[in-house]
Amino acid sequence: MNTPDKPVNTPDGPVDTPDGPVGTPRGTWSDGPVDTPRGTWSAVPVENAGIAETGVPARAAGAGESVESVDSANSVDSAKSVESVVEHRLHPVTPLRRAWAPVAVLIGWAVHDPDQAQRQLTGLTTTSLLLGLAVILPTAALYGFLTWWFTHFAVTAAELRIRTGLIFRRTAHIRLERIQAVDVTQPLLARVAGVAKLRLDVIGTDKKDELAYLGEAQARALRAELLARAAGFAPGTAQEVGEAPVRRLLHVPAGVLAVSVLLTGATWATLAAALVVPPVLWLATHSLWTVLAAALPLFGAAGASSVGRFVGEYDWTVGESPDGVRIDHGLLDRAHETVPPGRVQTVRIVEPLLWRRRGWVRVELDVAGSSNSVLVPVAPRDIAESVVARVLPGVTVPPSLIRPPRRAGWCVPFWWRGYGLAVTDDVFVARHGLLRRSVALVPHAKVQSVRLEQGPWQRFQGLADVHVDTGANKTVTAHLRDADEAAGLLQAQADRSRTGRREARPDRWMA
Repeated sequence: MNTPDKPVNTPDGPVDTPDGPVGTPRGTWSDGPVDTPRGTWSAVPVENAGIAETGVPARAAGAGESVESVDSANSVDSAKSVESVVEHRLHPVTPLRRAWAPVAVLIGWAVHDPDQAQRQLTGLTTTSLLLGLAVILPTAALYGFLTWWFTHFAVTAAELRIRTGLIFRRTAHIRLERIQAVDVTQPLLARVAGVAKLRLDVIGTDKKDELAYLGEAQARALRAELLARAAGFAPGTAQEVGEAPVRRLLHVPAGVLAVSVLLTGATWATLAAALVVPPVLWLATHSLWTVLAAALPLFGAAGASSVGRFVGEYDWTVGESPDGVRIDHGLLDRAHETVPPGRVQTVRIVEPLLWRRRGWVRVELDVAGSSNSVLVPVAPRDIAESVVARVLPGVTVPPSLIRPPRRAGWCVPFWWRGYGLAVTDDVFVARHGLLRRSVALVPHAKVQSVRLEQGPWQRFQGLADVHVDTGANKTVTAHLRDADEAAGLLQAQADRSRTGRREARPDRWMA
C-alpha cells in the first residue's frame, strides 16, 4: 500500500540549529572539550549555534572568486537581474591525474589478452620500445592538459555549473537546493600534493558529480558555500557563513577498532577460505593459473575485510554541525563526509556475535541518494544509541522486541528466534539475525509503501511477512508475524506514515 508523498515546505527567515544537547554517557567514556586527545573515547554535549540569514547581498562567490549580479528587485514595475558568471579551472596538478587515461587503456588491453600482449612485447626491440614511449608519454601528457584546459566550473545564483569534455562536451547544471551532501576526499597522493576532491550527492541522481582536484583550502571554502546555499542562505550571506561549527560526538580509538576487526567473523571466514581452497585446487588440477585465479580474489577479500577496513575506518570521528552530521576518517585516504539527518531513511544497529560480551555495536545508515552507509564502526551500545538520537531526534531504541509466535519454527527452524518487532510513536523497528543481530529503525515519515506477503506454508501456519519500503530503495521486513497481527500492522503502518509525513520536520539543512 503506497503512502502519498506530501511536499515539505521550507520556512523562511532565520534558520536554527538542531535542538537539545547530547546526553553525556558514563562508564568507560569520558567527557571533554572539542579538542579531546585522540586515542580516547569522547562524548561532548552539543550546544545550539544558530546562524541567521541577514539578507540577500548582490554578490556570490565560488572557490575564492566572484560572481557579480546587479539586482533591481526594488523596482515597482519588475524585478530583473544581470549576472556575470566567472568560471574557474581545477588545480594545475589535475593533468597529472588525467594523463594516466591512455596508459590505463594499454594496461586494460594487456590484462584482457595477456598472451597477445606478451607476444607483442617479446617481439619489440629496444629501439621500438623507446619510440613507443616517445609517442605514448607526450600523448598522455597532452591528453591530460587538454582535458584540464576544457574543464570549468562556476557557481551562479541558482546552480553549480560544471563543463567537461575534450571531444564530447558535457555541461552539468546542479541546482543548489538539490544538493544534499558535499564530501571532501583526499587520497594519499592528493594529501601529499595538498589537493582534494569535492564529491556531491544530488537528489534524484545515482552518480556523484565531482571536482577533482581543487586546492585543499579552496575545496573546503567551496564546500562551505555550497552547503550554506543548499540550506537556503542568500548568495552573499553564504560566502560570509564559512565553515559551520562542529562539536565532536564520538571518536573511535585505534585499538578498539583493531580488536573489533579481529572479532569479526567475515575476516576469519575469508582468511580460512584463502588458506584452504588454493591447496585443494592444486591437488585437483596441478595448474598454477587456476590456483592463482582462485587465491588472489580470496586473499584480496580477506585483506579488504581486515586491513582494508582498519585503514578505511581509522581515526573515525563523528561530529554534529548545523549542516548535518560530520564524519571524518581514513589512515591513508582521508574522507570528510556530511550526512544530512533529514535524508536518513533507515538506521541499523548491528551486533556481531563476538562483540556481545564487550557490549559493542555497529551503526549503519540508508541515506536517500547517498553512498554514506556507516555512522559508527564500533562503539558501546549506550554511546551508539546517543549518536542515533542525534540523527533521529526524539527516537529511542526499544529495550525489547516481540518475537514471532512459536509456530514460526515450522517455517524457519531455530533461526526464527532472531526475529522481532516493535512499533513506537516515531519508528518502525524490526530485528533479524541470530548470530549477527541487526535492528532496523525506520521513521514513519520515511516509509514509502507497506506490503504483506504470505507463502503457501505461511498461510497454512497462519503467518505473514510485513515489508516496509523506504526512499533509499531498501526494505525492512517484520518476519513471520501472526496473520491477523500482520493485517492490522499493515493498515496501522499506512496510517502512521501519512501522519508522520504531515508532521515531519523539513529536510533542509540548518532548518
